[in-house]
Amino acid sequence: MSTAADTSVTVPGPVLELNGVNVTFTSGIGRKRRVLHAMRDVSLSVSPGETLGVVGESGSGKSTTGAVSLGLRAPDSGAARLLGRPLNRATKKALRGSIQAVLQHPQWSLNPRRRVGESVREPLAVVGHGLSRAEQRERVVQILERVGLAADMVDRFPHELSGGQRQRVSVARALITEPKFIVFDEAVSALDVSVQMQILAMIRELQNQHHFGAMFISHDLGAVRRVSDRISVLYRGEIVETAETEFFFTAPQHPYSQQLLETL
Repeated sequence: MSTAADTSVTVPGPVLELNGVNVTFTSGIGRKRRVLHAMRDVSLSVSPGETLGVVGESGSGKSTTGAVSLGLRAPDSGAARLLGRPLNRATKKALRGSIQAVLQHPQWSLNPRRRVGESVREPLAVVGHGLSRAEQRERVVQILERVGLAADMVDRFPHELSGGQRQRVSVARALITEPKFIVFDEAVSALDVSVQMQILAMIRELQNQHHFGAMFISHDLGAVRRVSDRISVLYRGEIVETAETEFFFTAPQHPYSQQLLETL
């Protein structure tokens, strides 16, 4: 498939960089005022063709890290860079289609009243590429086939598909613009184990084909192990350990990492 966005930018370094990022949430007033440090001096990077697994318990800052990485949340301090550029509104507009996300529940990205083909085509239409409707439909069919779905899926509605098929459609929707960076946020946690294995294997195969960088956020260490090249562990908003996947699972260094692995 030809490039569907301003993804011609090539950067020798990481596709994503977070340097000393801090994000704080506050609630209440007066004595009831509460401060939550969702990210504390977080620094990480993702290279082309690499998947960084981000793990930690609920409230550790995983989702906030994903939001900052997608440009959906601006850091209170520190810097976020995508493809070598500061990640801000202007950058996001210039690099539309270069960043995508696959979420836990496919229904969050698939309109139940729209046919699968239209949902997959939508990001391509938003980016604007000068393709005719027929050419766009052809590209949709191609990407659906790449994620293991038949061409006739374009005319079905989401409720006519299984959970695994809907998540494959979500992956196709994310890949249609040929992004450089994808965030998978609990992307397989709602699926049964056998379907999880299929989706994880598919993600790795597609990454080998398209060479996108990815952040895989999950509380499921088994899933993270199967899909990630490196792992970063978040604890109360801080990265307490980053290691190559197999090293992490065989010789975790931080006590919190050791505690997480005890749950396997």
